[in-house]
Amino acid sequence: MPNVEDADSRGLYPAIGGSFPSIHGLWGLGIALGVGTVVGISYLLTHPYPAYGAGLYLQIAEQIVDNGYRLPVSVPNYTADGVPFAYPPLMFYVSAVLMDVGGVTPLALSRYLPVVVTTLYLVPYYFLSRELLDSNLEATIATTLLAVTPPTLQWHLSAGGLVRAPAFLFALAGIYVGVKLFRSGSALLLFPATILFGLTVLTHPVYTVFFVVSYLLVYAVLDRSIRGLFLGAVVGFGGIALAAPWWLRVISIHGADVFTSAAGTHSGLLGGPGRILEEFVYTLAGDPSSAMFFVLAYAGMFYVLGTGRVLLPAWLLTAGLVLGKHRFQFVAGSMLAAVLLSSLVENAVRERIPAGSWRWAPRVALAVVVVASVSVGALYGAGGLAIGGADGPDQPQFIDGDDRRAMLWVGDHTNRSAGFVVLGDVAEWFPMFTDRTILVGPWGVEWTSPKQYATQLSLYENVSTCPTERCVTEALGSRNLTPEYLYVPKGTYTIRGAEYEGTAGLRHSLVSSDRYRLVYENEGASVFRVTNETESTELVDVPSVGGPPSPVPAR
Repeated sequence: MPNVEDADSRGLYPAIGGSFPSIHGLWGLGIALGVGTVVGISYLLTHPYPAYGAGLYLQIAEQIVDNGYRLPVSVPNYTADGVPFAYPPLMFYVSAVLMDVGGVTPLALSRYLPVVVTTLYLVPYYFLSRELLDSNLEATIATTLLAVTPPTLQWHLSAGGLVRAPAFLFALAGIYVGVKLFRSGSALLLFPATILFGLTVLTHPVYTVFFVVSYLLVYAVLDRSIRGLFLGAVVGFGGIALAAPWWLRVISIHGADVFTSAAGTHSGLLGGPGRILEEFVYTLAGDPSSAMFFVLAYAGMFYVLGTGRVLLPAWLLTAGLVLGKHRFQFVAGSMLAAVLLSSLVENAVRERIPAGSWRWAPRVALAVVVVASVSVGALYGAGGLAIGGADGPDQPQFIDGDDRRAMLWVGDHTNRSAGFVVLGDVAEWFPMFTDRTILVGPWGVEWTSPKQYATQLSLYENVSTCPTERCVTEALGSRNLTPEYLYVPKGTYTIRGAEYEGTAGLRHSLVSSDRYRLVYENEGASVFRVTNETESTELVDVPSVGGPPSPVPAR
C-alpha cells in the first residue's frame, strides 16, 4: 500500500487524516462484491429477457460454430448483403464454446455472463484503487461506487456486456499491472501486462483505446523514464502481436479501411468542442439518480486539483474527451468521489466528534455509502431508473415473450430467403432467433463505411417511427428496398433504447392497405406480408391472440 511520505513523489494526493482508521485486509473488497452481487440479482429477477441487444454477437458465435471454429468472413442476415466480420473475436469464441459444448442457451448466456463479469471486474478495480488512493477505506468506497454507477452498469450489465464487461475486466486488470510496472520498473510484469493488453485488443476496440490512453497517463505521472517508455512499448507492441492472427486475416480480406471506417462511427475519437458539453455539462442535467454520480466525480476532481495533483483529474477528463463514453469517466471518477467523501467525513468528524470517537467515523461513513449504493444499484438493476434523459426506465428489454412467439412463427412459416423490415429494437435480435434477414438496421454496418452506417441508422429510426402505411412505403421506396414481410410491434416498444408507442394508427392503415396483408399477430406483435396490389386473394393463418391459428381471408 502507498504511504503518506511518498504521496507527493507519486503525483497523487496526500493521505487524509493520518490517524483516521481504514478498512483492513480484503473486507473492503468483500463489501464491494456484495453490493455488486445485489445489483446483479436485482437485474436477473426483473429481466426474464436481457436488457438491450446482443443478437448480432450471438449470431456471430453461432456462425463460428457452424464454420468449424474458423473466423467468418461476413455475418449474414444483418442487411441484405450482411456485414463484414471484423469484430475482435475473443468473446465470440468463448460464447461459441459455451453454447456448443456447454449447452448454454443464447438468452441465458446474454443474461448471466454479463452479470458475473460485471461483478468480477470489481476485483482488479479494488486493487487499482488501493494503489492510487491512500487508504483501504477510500478504495472500498470507490469500488462500491463503481459497482452501482448507472452509466457504467448500463453497458456492462446488459446483453452487450457479453463483450464489453470482459473488455472492462481485462482493461482494469491491465491498468493495475501497468501502475505496478511503471512504479517498480520490473520486467517481470511485462508478461501479465502484455497478455492483458492482448486480451483487450481481442475483445473490444474502444476499451483498447482506453487501455492505451490510461497507460500513457500513468507513465507520464508515475515514471517518465526511458526505461518506462521502453516497457510500455513492449506491452503495446506485444499485445498487438498477440492479436495479429485476427487483424491480419481481417485486413487480408476486407482491407485496413474496415478499421478506419468503424472508428468514424459511434461519435468517433476526439469528438470536438461539442463533446465537452456532452460529457461534462449535459451529464449534470439528466436524471438526478445519474447526475448525482457525475456531481460527486466532478466535485472530487476539483478538490484533488486544488491539492496540485493531476493524475486522476487528467484521467477523468481524457477519458471523456477522447472516448466520449460516460462509463470510462468513472474509473477515475469513482476514486475522486471517494477522496471527496472521505475528506468531508473527516472534516465533519474533527469539528463535531471528540477525538476518542474518531475510530467510528469511517465505519459510519462506509455504512452510509453502502446502504445508499445498494438502494440505487438495486433500483437501477431492476430497471427502475431513467438515466441520461432517456424516455422510460433504463435497462429496457428489447424483446419479450410475445416477440419470441412471433419470431418462432416466422421461423416456421416463412421462406428462409425472405427479407424483413422490423420496427423497433426487436430488430437487433430478429436474425438470431429467426434465421431471417433484416433489410434495415445499423448493427454491424459500422464496419462498412460511416456513410452506410448513417444511412442505415437514419432509415431504421425513420421507419420505426412511421405513423402510416404510406410513410413506411415511401421510406423503403427511397432506398429501393422490397421486403417480403413487415414486423410491427404493438403497444410500447423501444427504439435505440427509448420507449415509443405509436403503431396503432400504422397497423390500422396497414390492414386497410391492398399492399400489406396481416399474416400473424398476438398481443405484442404483428407480421404483415408485402404483396403486389394485383396479387390474388388467398387464405393465410392469423393466430388469434392467445389461441391457435385460425384461417381468415387475407386483407
